[in-house]
Amino acid sequence: MAQAYRVFVVLDRAYGERLSELARIGPIWIVDTTLNRAAARKVWAMHPKGSHLGVTTFKIGDDWLPEDALINELNTIDLHHGSYSAEHPYTVLEVIGAVVSERIKAELSLFGFIEFQATAEGFRAVRPLPSDDTVL
Repeated sequence: MAQAYRVFVVLDRAYGERLSELARIGPIWIVDTTLNRAAARKVWAMHPKGSHLGVTTFKIGDDWLPEDALINELNTIDLHHGSYSAEHPYTVLEVIGAVVSERIKAELSLFGFIEFQATAEGFRAVRPLPSDDTVL
């Protein structure tokens, strides 16, 4: 049976050095700011040969709200960690730097997420593990 795994999305433009600790837990998508990119480069340098410990940076506009940045990136995140790219797709999305809104819930529900829980730094979205016959 497949085990659940989580993907982190960091929308905090000043997350910085905290990234190295988070990178030990699971794959991360983090907004590309000067501070966050410097932290990502440190993580990448500690783990050469392309592993990057699953840290991916992504660009957002200067005036983008965290909610917009998350929604804009969902398709790409799902493409990389969903059933088309992973034997056992992610079932937990941990978001840091945004609160769960009705708009976010609606968008995440399109990807099968049905549970939403507030956390100290944002929120967690959970979807059921796919059954063996639905995984491609």
